[in-house]
Amino acid sequence: MLPIIETIPIVQLASGDRLFIQVYKFIGDNPGPKAYIQSNLHGAEIAGNAVIHQLIEFLQGVDDSQIHGEIWLVPVCNPLGINQRSQHFSSGRYHSYDGKDWNRIFWDYEKETTDIQEFATSQINLNPEEIEKKYRKIILKKFHQLQKDINAASGVPFVEQYRYQLQSLSLDANYVIDCHSSTNQGLDYLYYFNSREESSKAFLLDYAILMTEYDGDAFDEAGMKPWLALENSFAKQGKPIQFDVESWTLELGTGMQMNPQSVAKGVRGIQNYLAQKGMLNIPGFPLPETAFHSVLFIAKDRIRKYYATAGGMIQNRLPLGTVVKKGDCLYQLLSFNKTGELPQIIDIPAVEPGLIADVSSNYSANQGDYVLTIFQGNLEGFWKT
Repeated sequence: MLPIIETIPIVQLASGDRLFIQVYKFIGDNPGPKAYIQSNLHGAEIAGNAVIHQLIEFLQGVDDSQIHGEIWLVPVCNPLGINQRSQHFSSGRYHSYDGKDWNRIFWDYEKETTDIQEFATSQINLNPEEIEKKYRKIILKKFHQLQKDINAASGVPFVEQYRYQLQSLSLDANYVIDCHSSTNQGLDYLYYFNSREESSKAFLLDYAILMTEYDGDAFDEAGMKPWLALENSFAKQGKPIQFDVESWTLELGTGMQMNPQSVAKGVRGIQNYLAQKGMLNIPGFPLPETAFHSVLFIAKDRIRKYYATAGGMIQNRLPLGTVVKKGDCLYQLLSFNKTGELPQIIDIPAVEPGLIADVSSNYSANQGDYVLTIFQGNLEGFWKT
């Protein structure tokens, strides 16, 4: 089937030129949920663009009758970020005008209301489908009130216009997938929210990080946080409910690269997830291994970042994916101390056992610069299913 293609203006530059995003909408013959998939919110994280391109090619070969609901795909969702350069290097993590992280700007309904508990009490006798429909309507009504300020003669900062455009496309979706990569060099993994462990297996990635703390400003958080708050309100009243709403961030490998293995994992995982949700009726999916796929579930507060304790050059660093024990030498700093003494070699030990999940691309480090990340814990101690 061919998608409906919508081109949306995002910003007009001082030169008069305009930047756009493009949405590819695959709408099936059969009613069903909506999935929204985007990539490249951070300018240097481009692997998701290849994932979405391959999904577009794949879905063009799918018959309308094999899609239940709607699948919306938005590659290159941040045209300002992707075009940002510092010499040969893409950056685009922060808006160059005001310094805001592009993934910490989003509107969160829970921050705008105090009546979620009251709403839950008033809906206690309804079924989950009715509650979901009413709650979504309330969220969207509140969200679209932002348009009044956006259209006012006084204007609003660009990030507020931009977030409104993206969230207008995604807030009514049941399933949101935001494709990222490491800023540096990282493993393939995903972020997930409470009680969505079983669904996370469908992506067939080896690692999943539980969002134990979040403020709602990131894209996945802003979409999911109000629903988690409502579920919590019902649970307090003795009516456990899990709504058919999920939000994910996929971290696919290395920044500034389209690593073929990471892209392939992203494509397969999203295909399998959509099939598991009943949105795709295609031969071979969901894949048989989904039921017994083993995932290492890691709480976000078990992630430790290591920063250079002195200025110098990083050498003999353990490779990405290495399992380490407490006290193992993670890397060495070759420090030219400028104190009239010979250069020093400083060994940096692992504070706790774990797995090296991310490493810096730059081997030259000022004191305090980022060097690597470890998923902490004995591997036997992680919750693995």
